[in-house]
Amino acid sequence: CNIQSKQSMHTLGEFLIASQQKHPASTGEFSKVIHALRLAAKVVSHKVNKAGLIDIIGANGVTNAQGESQQKLDVYAHETFIGSLTNRKIVCGIASEEADDFIEVHNSTENPESKYIVLIDPLDGSSNIDVNVSLGTIFSIYKRISPSTGPVTQEDFLQKGTEQVAAGYILYGTSTLFVYTTGNGVNGFTLNPAIGTFYLSHPDITLPPKGHIYSINEANFATFPESIKDFLKNRKAEDQKYTTRYIGSMVSDIHRNMLKGGLYLYPPNQKSPQGKLRLLYECNPIAFIVEQAGGEAISMDQRIMEIDPNTLHQRVPFFCGNKEMVAILKSYL
Repeated sequence: CNIQSKQSMHTLGEFLIASQQKHPASTGEFSKVIHALRLAAKVVSHKVNKAGLIDIIGANGVTNAQGESQQKLDVYAHETFIGSLTNRKIVCGIASEEADDFIEVHNSTENPESKYIVLIDPLDGSSNIDVNVSLGTIFSIYKRISPSTGPVTQEDFLQKGTEQVAAGYILYGTSTLFVYTTGNGVNGFTLNPAIGTFYLSHPDITLPPKGHIYSINEANFATFPESIKDFLKNRKAEDQKYTTRYIGSMVSDIHRNMLKGGLYLYPPNQKSPQGKLRLLYECNPIAFIVEQAGGEAISMDQRIMEIDPNTLHQRVPFFCGNKEMVAILKSYL
């Protein structure tokens, strides 16, 4: 009965068609980008689910653009998403957390003037790969601002988060979930692996009005700014009914807080004085999703999506969650 009810829901493909019909001038180009991401997500999900059975666990001996050790599955996810997007020739440029520079895509004669670019964190939470903890993919879609007659430029990628056309994340957990927004609410689709189809399982995701969870790596407490220390100390007071939940895989932590209500914090610390999370690949897309779900996302002193990027791999402090919890945090900042 449950299986029948799930399969009677909209598939992701049907949802895209219905959304496209609301915009008569639509060319279908955006839908093709989502289809490419959907395909890559299914391939990566399959590989993640059998990671213990094949030689894809562990580091590959290479560091990425940020000097972090790459895992084998990091590289596989990067190549899968890049391949899916470039082979279909539906975007004009891609930037990946795993690459030093952006990738220019030379489009076909059938689609010579693609206007979309994609920024992606192919596999978030890679430190959890070897211990079988949930992983994720985060993506962001923009329209290029350079002339379509020439190659993409770095300025096409260094746009504020407010210019995002769409953003989403894919969670590889007990099930594979594809969550995205185009600025008209947030919807989640769960993969039925038996037939390879995503079904609308979480329509109109909205953050609960109140939250009691806060997610932070408190091992860095000693070197947090005093404002963050004070905030955390007061969450532990006897009259405060807060609880800590921290997985260390950003997509997992964000998704839990989206459904149950909570605050995610990644402040600066001695090891990462500018913050650790990447503005373009992680913070902007998650901020767009959280805001569309009725929440708020900030850095130390401003809205995340209003930060003017200056480099592809720029890092910033990041806080997001229920508006009420963010408002309390702001009073300390």
